[in-house]
Amino acid sequence: MTTINDLFTQSDLIDYTGNRQYPEMLGDTLFPATKINSLKLDVLSRQSRVPVIASVSAFDAESEIGSREAEKTALELALIKRKMQIKEQDLYAMLNPRTPAELNYLKSKVYADFDALNQGILARVEKMTMDVLATGKTKLENEEGSLSIELDYKVPTDHQEALSKTWDAEDATILDDLVRWADKLDVAPTRALTSRKVYRHITTNPKIIQAVYGNSTRALGQADFDAFMQAQGLPVIRTYDAKYRDANGKQHRYFPENRIVLMNDDILGNKVYGPTPEELAYFGGDVSTSSAGNVFDMIYTETKDPIGTWEKASAVALPAFAAVNEVFQGKVLPD
Repeated sequence: MTTINDLFTQSDLIDYTGNRQYPEMLGDTLFPATKINSLKLDVLSRQSRVPVIASVSAFDAESEIGSREAEKTALELALIKRKMQIKEQDLYAMLNPRTPAELNYLKSKVYADFDALNQGILARVEKMTMDVLATGKTKLENEEGSLSIELDYKVPTDHQEALSKTWDAEDATILDDLVRWADKLDVAPTRALTSRKVYRHITTNPKIIQAVYGNSTRALGQADFDAFMQAQGLPVIRTYDAKYRDANGKQHRYFPENRIVLMNDDILGNKVYGPTPEELAYFGGDVSTSSAGNVFDMIYTETKDPIGTWEKASAVALPAFAAVNEVFQGKVLPD
């Protein structure tokens, strides 16, 4: 007799997830995904770009002993999971299809469910990554409120500032703020990330328009603003306004609307994935031979009355922030 696990073998689900391409998020370009065979993440911040000067030595004397400056912090990767139920009627229809076309249609609905589940997992990792980039912290929490843990990545306090004169004021000193922040970084920032709201305040600020165009009152275009910023040795500014929905359908932003981050062109860190408990169970604990991707999909039956058959996606993940000392995080609008 055909079972649901015959229609969707674990190997099939692993292959589907591994080969499925979802729209790339901005965080994937700044923090490329990588997978490790451990549930612990060793967060290594890069060494300072300012060299430690070597001592002058006499001939035949012992060399000065140097030290590695990268700070190592071990963090537990976060378990993220979500599931959907296959209703009894749909289960019956799949196990007793009237035609091959009907079976293919019903199976496509299951795979569409997995697409939604997988993208929900990836959205959570993107949210944690943007939290870390914007504030240096992220919170591990569930929707029920039973879990709430804040992780602090220790961005230097002199690389963070919440402005008292925010950028929505006409007399805001936006250019002065950017220059001052850029000067605090050892590596000159070449790019900055913010929201459309902040960007509009910047490009409509009278002092900015005067700095770019002199006494002209023309609208400030992106190309002219980019050229001006580069000529001043300041970062080119881009925006990120993508959103996700919570379980109640309410929309939220990945990147805070009232912040800006200055950074250089290097990769900032990684979205680090590890093996899930389900993956460890399936591969017998030998994750070194695992062919699973970053998200592990499975179908299982939980109860017999009623028949509780579930589609579940899970991941173990956390952002690693190697460039923790190389960004400046500014809060430039009120909450």
